Amino acid sequence: MSDFEAARPAPRPGRPRGGRRRPSPLLMTALVLVVLFLLLSLFTSIWTQKLWFQSIGFGSVYGRLLATRIGLFVVFGLVMALVVGVNLFLAFRFRPLFRPNTPDQANLERYREVVTPLRRALLVAVAAVLGIFAGISATGQWRTYLLWRHRQFFGQEDPYFHRDIGFYFFSLPWFHYLVDFLTTALVIGLMAAVLVHYLYGGIRLTGGQRFTGAAQVQTSVLLGLLLLLKSGDYYLDRFDLTTNQGSLITGMTYARDHAVLPSKNILMFIALICALLLFANVFRRTWLLPGVGIALLALSSILLGVIWPTVVQKLQVNPSVADKEAPYIQRNITATRAAYDVGDSKVTQYDASSTLTNDKLAEDTASLPGIRLVDPQVVRPTFEQLQQIRGYYSVPNVLDVDRYDVNDRERDVVVAARELNINGLPDAQKNWTNEHTVYTHGYGMIAAYGNQQNADDKPVTDNQGNPVFAEYDLPPKGQLGKYVPQIYYGEQSPTYSIVGKPEGTKSVELDTPDANGSGNSRTNTYDGPGVSIGSTFHKLLYAMKFGDTNILLSSRVNSASKILYDRSPRERVQKVAPWLTVDSDALPSVVNGRIVWILDGYTTSDKYPLSESRSLKEMVDDRLNPRSAFATLPTDHINYMRNAVKATVDAYTGKVTLYAWDESDPLLKAWEGVFPGVVKPKSSIPQALLAHMRYPEDLYKVQRNILADYHVTNPRTFYGGSDKWEVPQDPEVDSLKQPPYRLSVAASSSEKAQPVFSLTSVYVPTKRQNLAAFMSVGSDPTDPSTYGKISLLRLPDDKQIAGPSQIANQFSSNDSIAAQLLPFTQQKAVLRYGNLLTLPVGGGLLYVQPLYTLRTGGGASYPQLRFVLVSFGKNVGIGATLDEALNSVLGGSSGSGTSGTSGTSGSSGSTGSGTTGTLNGQALALLQQANAKFTDAQKALKAGDPVTYAQDIEAARKLIEQAVAASKKTASSSPSASPSASASASPSAKPSS
Repeated sequence: MSDFEAARPAPRPGRPRGGRRRPSPLLMTALVLVVLFLLLSLFTSIWTQKLWFQSIGFGSVYGRLLATRIGLFVVFGLVMALVVGVNLFLAFRFRPLFRPNTPDQANLERYREVVTPLRRALLVAVAAVLGIFAGISATGQWRTYLLWRHRQFFGQEDPYFHRDIGFYFFSLPWFHYLVDFLTTALVIGLMAAVLVHYLYGGIRLTGGQRFTGAAQVQTSVLLGLLLLLKSGDYYLDRFDLTTNQGSLITGMTYARDHAVLPSKNILMFIALICALLLFANVFRRTWLLPGVGIALLALSSILLGVIWPTVVQKLQVNPSVADKEAPYIQRNITATRAAYDVGDSKVTQYDASSTLTNDKLAEDTASLPGIRLVDPQVVRPTFEQLQQIRGYYSVPNVLDVDRYDVNDRERDVVVAARELNINGLPDAQKNWTNEHTVYTHGYGMIAAYGNQQNADDKPVTDNQGNPVFAEYDLPPKGQLGKYVPQIYYGEQSPTYSIVGKPEGTKSVELDTPDANGSGNSRTNTYDGPGVSIGSTFHKLLYAMKFGDTNILLSSRVNSASKILYDRSPRERVQKVAPWLTVDSDALPSVVNGRIVWILDGYTTSDKYPLSESRSLKEMVDDRLNPRSAFATLPTDHINYMRNAVKATVDAYTGKVTLYAWDESDPLLKAWEGVFPGVVKPKSSIPQALLAHMRYPEDLYKVQRNILADYHVTNPRTFYGGSDKWEVPQDPEVDSLKQPPYRLSVAASSSEKAQPVFSLTSVYVPTKRQNLAAFMSVGSDPTDPSTYGKISLLRLPDDKQIAGPSQIANQFSSNDSIAAQLLPFTQQKAVLRYGNLLTLPVGGGLLYVQPLYTLRTGGGASYPQLRFVLVSFGKNVGIGATLDEALNSVLGGSSGSGTSGTSGTSGSSGSTGSGTTGTLNGQALALLQQANAKFTDAQKALKAGDPVTYAQDIEAARKLIEQAVAASKKTASSSPSASPSASASASPSAKPSS
């Protein structure tokens, strides 16, 4: 007879012993099916991931990730299961043999009768379930563990604890996790032990002796271990003071240094003493001293951890914050500028002259050909209407800016990949066969010159505002050379496509539509890498993965078939390098005869001591990218960022290549240790590829956000906030920030200055609209002297320089501009304002904005570039070309030679006294009369009087001609009037080569 049977009361008469209802067979079957389904889903996910990684040559990455996660699951799951299981076993093993006959024990007897027969099964089940949950949770710590295993040194120490910065990046997070995990395991083990002791009488709520000896020993040991871990937690919390966020700065402040840090040290020793008292309770068997110690720790945590820092803040810091916090702000400034790699940014005073002369403009003529008049956001419909060819092709919502050598000269071009758009298929053609086996890829590149000039960089005068294409048509023609045009991997690729065919059979993948109208389209068969799906096993796996039985049943899936999926370039880079944060913009470029997507990868962290922590999503949000998401990041808040990697994805094969870029980055070095050979050295980047790489946009936005505050290096000025800037709101969408713009501008005012491909932006003072500074960074990696060099041109504080919103308001309220736009507005055309560019020119700041018109009605309307708006100082001008607009501001010939046409031959006008481009009174009066005639014509049309309508329109037309003549007469009287530019032009969609 066991001890338990001897101790428990006799069973009640007539009550069956050990009787248990068997589970329902239906319930058991359902449970088994659920478990099998979960296991099968898990297997499908793991195996298909393995096949995908192997198909692109990154099987070692997945193997390492899988092994690490399995190892963490097993180790931490076993630790949790052992802690809980051992405590349950010990609590039951050392239960009292005899229990007093008290009411509470009598009430517990019914539960003991149920639990005791199932005790072994319950112990195993509880320990296993908790172990599984703990193991699953631990798998999410693979980054933390691997970084700790391959930790690196920064070679710099923090000023408070004198630890290498690498300690905060690599070791501290892992130590925190270990302490938190063990604390959780011990808390659960303690709760389980207390519950069993209470159930079997080891712990009683009534009676003289509340704890048996065994219960007291087990509880004391577990509480002692918990307080020992708490002491270690206080020790680690000290280091977290360097990265804690506050209302003033991130990192150490006066109150944290003089109150919170000492309190952590004191509480650490109090917790250690309490742990020793609890260990002593194993022998003394009294709760008095441990109870007093725990009460002292609780009281001290309130007095020292909460009240003391509050008192120090209010009585010592608040009366003289600037003086007390100055050294801490200074360290925060230094750390922040280093962590975001803006420490070398240069601030230069820029006078911003409000007068522009021909001589000054001539000094900066190198900048003007690089002024991009084609807005990548506005012209998407234009690209689609002129170059889409078929409805199942498409281009991104926002196009890209790249550089190509054309006729031995580097030219800025707006580019887009002509990708497949399944949604554009006619309804009759939307079926599984077409969507997954016929329409599998896009075809070719589209490119237009950014300055609206032709291949010889000469003005185009007759293209009616359409882009001047450098690459066009199917098959592709133009200036980008010969290349493999098929785009199987792109930003708009289908979820999955099944490609390949047995030998001797016909190709079924549509390559290009028929050019002759005969209906015989060209077909193609993909012959690159992919996951083989010919076997029944693989068909079954992918039918489950995509929830599509057609994969298993269709005759189009044959022995030679491959399945292509996860085809977005950004997604592919993120999968093969899950430790990277990938830039939101992927650039399609033609490099060595292939279309490749070029991306940037970042290493980020929130562990850099004393550096300002901010939301990455908020820092990169703007008009062009309003909802960025970085789903793979452990946290959205960062205080360290490096452009560690440049990546490429082949548009045909999907091959991913990673190149080290910032080779000094310790985080990159650590990950190279984790995945050896995955990242190629920087020196292996082909020169042709390097020529198309750019300074990354998201990094620039982050640095722009940081420098809005941290251009200030004086701590007292920083605290006062009198010199803070902000990124202006976009003039067209007030709720979103203005995006940075890529364009080629001269780095200095000199006749010999060469244009530098740059990312540019501006600042306004906080809560103001006037301009504060102009920011640019060299974006061409083939020029190390300028690449990555951040320049800030600071405008005078005592001079009012109009910002983007104010300039946009000037453009919209100017009478001369309104008169030029009158014929379009009267015809109900929609006006689309393009990117408002800001350039340092002629010792001042030149604003340039393209203006597009869009015909209302009809599904084939698209924006056409009609005018260029220019502002310098107080003068505003409009012209059909940039040269004409500049002439209107200067009152004569600008000498810029930038006469890229926008497609109209209208005259130009400006505001500002003394400029000959201003409309005279006669011309303005004639235009007002024409406006009245247009109004009368609209009334006649609504009244159903077409005759009067035609008469009024003709009268308005003659009035406009008279106004133009009067304006030209005024302009011709000036000795500096510019002759109209003339140059040969190509058709609207096809430039001459």
